[in-house]
Amino acid sequence: MTSSPTPHTDAPADGAVDALQEASAPACVMSFNAADPSGAGGLAGDVSTLAAMGAHGLPITTSILLRDTAEIFDHHALDAEVVAEQARTVLEDVTVAGWKVGFLGSAEAVSAVAEILSDYPDVPLVSYLPNLGWLDDDQAQPYLEAFRELILPATEVLVGNHKTLTDFLLPDWDSERPASARELAVAAGERGTRYVLVTGIMLAAKAGSDQFIDNVLASPQGALTGEKFEMFETSFVGAGDTLSAALAALLAAGAELQAAVGEALAFMDQTLDSGFRPGMGGVVPDRFFWASPPPEDGDEALADGAPAPEPEVTETKPKTAPRRMH
Repeated sequence: MTSSPTPHTDAPADGAVDALQEASAPACVMSFNAADPSGAGGLAGDVSTLAAMGAHGLPITTSILLRDTAEIFDHHALDAEVVAEQARTVLEDVTVAGWKVGFLGSAEAVSAVAEILSDYPDVPLVSYLPNLGWLDDDQAQPYLEAFRELILPATEVLVGNHKTLTDFLLPDWDSERPASARELAVAAGERGTRYVLVTGIMLAAKAGSDQFIDNVLASPQGALTGEKFEMFETSFVGAGDTLSAALAALLAAGAELQAAVGEALAFMDQTLDSGFRPGMGGVVPDRFFWASPPPEDGDEALADGAPAPEPEVTETKPKTAPRRMH
């Protein structure tokens, strides 16, 4: 008769194993966004960005876009109850550490998502407002009003392009001077939003010099941090979703806000600098630029003619003058 094997005395108890697994588990971020079949933005962009930032994405589909890498042709919003049930089913099982809100599809879905968010007031919410100029006015106006009334009060950081946020927050702005990030933050703050991260602020350029754009985090009290980038000479698809999802991942992991904004901007800059053009439309951010092998000397990494990205990607602060993409 053979004897039973002796248990290994150094093996951790079940409780210790569970604790170790919990300590090493990635932060879970629930993203409410549209399904984007081009893979450039929407849920596809969110999930890949969250994964690249070390978080686990919980994707909730709000709408199905009909689009390519050049434009959005139409969308089909999911029923608000279906959106809510997707989220509540997962929330009964998984603990979320962060939220990311993108395009919610309809005013009814905005209301349903806001109700869910209200049950978790201590979980940080990053809301991204994309350009919705492709929507018919009879859809856009009720959607934006619902977003203004229901999502902004729960939002920690509202992310958006300068023009998009100006049109949304200050629709009556008629000054020749562009609205400042602080003025946008004041308008958002009146609805309960704590901070705005304004991208694409055009800076005055001297004759013969390069055009730079500013990206500024602001509160109603003033600008807090930001980074200036040289303007890329191409159009991108999915940059805003990339930035907002990266920020949501960092806040979910417990990063301090200003440091998280700097790191998220650095990440977005490098994804754009390493972007690729899969079709005939815009350039798609490469969220896994850091996983690609360094190019051989003389290689051209981008099909659209841009120089290959530098192999060194360990920097933690955004470049003040990233390479242009043509």
